[in-house]
Amino acid sequence: MELFAVTLTKDWASYIDKLYVKLSFAARDLHRKGHPVRIECDTFKTHTTLRCVAELPEFRLDESGTAVFRMAADTLASYILDEMEPRLLREIITGPYRYTEEEEITSIEQYCKQLLGEPEPSESLPKPRQRTQHKIADALFAYLEEHNRLHLLGFIRFRLADYTSELREVAEYAIDEYIMDMQYQEFISLLKYFVYIQETKIPVAHLMHHGGSDFTMYNEQMKPINTSEFEGFTMELIDKEINFEDMIVSTLISVSPQKIVIHTREPEEQIVKTIMQIFENRAMVCTYCKVCGTVLSGMNKDQSYP
Repeated sequence: MELFAVTLTKDWASYIDKLYVKLSFAARDLHRKGHPVRIECDTFKTHTTLRCVAELPEFRLDESGTAVFRMAADTLASYILDEMEPRLLREIITGPYRYTEEEEITSIEQYCKQLLGEPEPSESLPKPRQRTQHKIADALFAYLEEHNRLHLLGFIRFRLADYTSELREVAEYAIDEYIMDMQYQEFISLLKYFVYIQETKIPVAHLMHHGGSDFTMYNEQMKPINTSEFEGFTMELIDKEINFEDMIVSTLISVSPQKIVIHTREPEEQIVKTIMQIFENRAMVCTYCKVCGTVLSGMNKDQSYP
């Protein structure tokens, strides 16, 4: 007695083996609990079908039907998120948005994973993902109670409108993040070029980082640097669409020190990382020394490092 059948088309054939294993293990667990069912696989030229078959005469639909359909729904929902979702996202990225370069596609996929909050292998699903999985499972359960034929891809595309809409939104946002990051990296490269072509004007600049974007700048004698003495570096040379809020970078390029020491208690702040990225081996971070011990008091003392 066939209880239901799940079908995937040939172009998704590489996914069917894992689904077969998942459903088979789940069916075996049900069998041990007194619900005698098994999974069979039929491969055709255009598609593959997995069938859930009741073992008669032991099987009783009124006693085991709910458990079988819930097993199938939970297994399929987990499978959709774990196995099918990455390809669904890739189809959106390469379809409507027409990305073709593998490097770009892979980068956008990484943004998608971050946005979706996918866990590490040893971690459980984040709560938003759990809610998504439960919604998909409930929709599948309701369908399987009324129908014994399930075209899985068609079900996703036409019955899970909220889910597919969420995937499109995630892909769109990920693409925006990717574009912004590419613009930022181009901007950083341009600033690095200006640093490279600038002649050195002072030997050392000490930056006292008071938090956020708050800095004070001193020379090698620990006297405040009068930046008006230096020819200014203007952001007009840069695309105005890019928002670079920390003018400390343009000031540093104008002053053009041979060496920059960033005294900070927050070395992981983005602006600190940005300065290090632009000035590379000309910049170093100090998290505690005699020079900054008094100025930046009240924060954790750490060992200085280049």
